[in-house]
Amino acid sequence: MALDEHTEELARAAAGGDHRALGELLRRIEPDVLRHCARILPYHHDAEEAAQDTLLAVARNIGRFEGRARFSTWLHIVTANCARTTYRSLKRRAAEQQSSDELLSQKPDVRRVSVIAGSRLDLLDAMEALEADKPDLAQALVLRDIVQLDYSEVAEQLNIPLGTAKSRIHQARKYVQGVLGDDYR
Repeated sequence: MALDEHTEELARAAAGGDHRALGELLRRIEPDVLRHCARILPYHHDAEEAAQDTLLAVARNIGRFEGRARFSTWLHIVTANCARTTYRSLKRRAAEQQSSDELLSQKPDVRRVSVIAGSRLDLLDAMEALEADKPDLAQALVLRDIVQLDYSEVAEQLNIPLGTAKSRIHQARKYVQGVLGDDYR
């Protein structure tokens, strides 16, 4: 999500309390946020839900944006976190529905789920396992592989040395690969 300088200025103004700037900022970032959510979540309506959650989180938390890093970096993190939260929520709801016999017939038919969607679901499950087991590794992996920050930006965001960031990312990738199995090398 590369944002132009005008959008970065709008973010700084919105963080300073300018409500008009916040409205324009939200309108400008909405398409990028939706695209980013759609890369993480396999179904468009789920991506739309996550995008709305992201925009709401931006509106509520823009005052926390300190301007030390670019707004686009901050937005990537918020977007990835909202998409992952949406996935966890959907997964929890699906488990609750499956436990009641009346909705078992609505379980997705694996013959109708695309390979790409299935792969993303597998990856999200692996990320969820990583986050539950080793949250510091999950943070580093999300910033590098989902938010697509370079290693030095990951280190800066996590306030850790560059070598530690690289090590955490490497360990996280090995963990996820172990969860996914040999088919995902």
